[in-house]
Amino acid sequence: MDKELTITATRSEYKGFPMIVLSSGTNEKYPFQFGLQKAKRILASIEAIKQFVDDEEARLAQAEKPKTVAVK
Repeated sequence: MDKELTITATRSEYKGFPMIVLSSGTNEKYPFQFGLQKAKRILASIEAIKQFVDDEEARLAQAEKPKTVAVK
């Protein structure tokens, strides 16, 4: 990753169910939060998620390169 994010993980609860809340700042309006079942899915898919991030960062880096045009 080009830019490292600072993420804060806290525990919460929603309707009596435990949740984990991932936020990138104290004023974040809608932090990323999920419960146990989604956490299990994320852990089971962590390699696919890493590959997705790598692929998309490479694609974005390629798109950001200035294009040169040959002039005759």
